[in-house]
Amino acid sequence: MSANEWPLWEVFIRAKAGLDHKHCGSVHAPDPTLALQMARDVYTRRQEGVSIWVVRADQITANDPSEKAQYFEPMQDKIYRHPSFYELPDEVDHL
Repeated sequence: MSANEWPLWEVFIRAKAGLDHKHCGSVHAPDPTLALQMARDVYTRRQEGVSIWVVRADQITANDPSEKAQYFEPMQDKIYRHPSFYELPDEVDHL
């Protein structure tokens, strides 16, 4: 079996505890165990990261970017979800 036949795995790394996992790249590997090892070797060479996730790329389901309106624009009519209807006091720089 050549590397071209191995499935593609997407790699997510958590930089430190409490943070979210960030997509950092992908690797080809025959199974999840080897995918984790390869991801560790490729993406955490300088001991960055505390957690690694690998997900087979063919198992990821995503929306089509051309269907953005269908997924995200209906939220615009729910103003109660957006705190844009009041003014912040000058003493508050940011939230």
